[in-house]
Amino acid sequence: MSKPDILAVAKLHPFFMEALQAHYTVHDRAHEGDAAAFAALAPRIQAVAATGESLVSADLLARLPAARVVSVFGVGYDGVDVAAAKARGIPVTHTPDVLTDDVADLAMALLLSIARRVPQADRFVRAGQWPGGPLALGRKVTGARLGIVGLGRIGQAIARRAAAFDMRIAYTARNEKPGSGYRYVASAEALAAEVDFLVVITPGGAATRKLINAQVLKALGPKGYLINVARGSVCDEAAVIEALQNGVIAGAALDVFEAEPHVPPALWGMDQVVLTPHMASATRETRQAMADLAFANLQAGVRGEALLTPVPECR
Repeated sequence: MSKPDILAVAKLHPFFMEALQAHYTVHDRAHEGDAAAFAALAPRIQAVAATGESLVSADLLARLPAARVVSVFGVGYDGVDVAAAKARGIPVTHTPDVLTDDVADLAMALLLSIARRVPQADRFVRAGQWPGGPLALGRKVTGARLGIVGLGRIGQAIARRAAAFDMRIAYTARNEKPGSGYRYVASAEALAAEVDFLVVITPGGAATRKLINAQVLKALGPKGYLINVARGSVCDEAAVIEALQNGVIAGAALDVFEAEPHVPPALWGMDQVVLTPHMASATRETRQAMADLAFANLQAGVRGEALLTPVPECR
């Protein structure tokens, strides 16, 4: 008996792909190949497996009349046309919660790294520069002022970690979170003006595109640091580069970029920058949990069963 056909619209993590291949016939990015062959295949596709960076357009969905679910391996789903999916009766799922701790951990690791110049210190020692004199001084973290852009699950987890460093915490979000215990500020610019570290963890998409712009960076100021573990689209990358080049801000620690995996060469040689390759959820434990949840969502969708974690628009 043949396995049901599903479409992988991006390169999937091996943990996710292995689970899918055991139960389905996976057509890996078949929509990017021969148009005639895909047209013949498309009516048999029962599900779409995607990543947080995947593009699942209305046009693609229209060519998949038998699709029952779009399962996203990741929390973000900026590239999925959820409205078009809903209009066709195709629910969209994602993998929240299971990666909260890892992303919050890396946010704090990046904050500490850029403040205490950990990567720079490593390079300093490896290059044999220590005998020539001490490394430039870093910035104290304990007791500093932290601003969080986005106070969802991950933002709150970051705040709890920052509280252990006695940081003074404020946040901005689409709506105030009564009972959070943290001070609400109405805009990213106003928040940036009164903090030492600005951590960005708001969802991506049109509503937050280039939310962190030149005005926000100017408000953060020459003693302020930017940490982005959200989406590359949330920051105006050109404005960030210009701010770093001109001393408008003190430094930045960036895990995400506008055109991943391509990072602007202008950032490579900057000593006041820490760069990581979109690795916030990249632990074996969390990637396995993400794969398990994404697979369970896809399987439930194909079977017509209750979904575990539909995106908010599909609840």
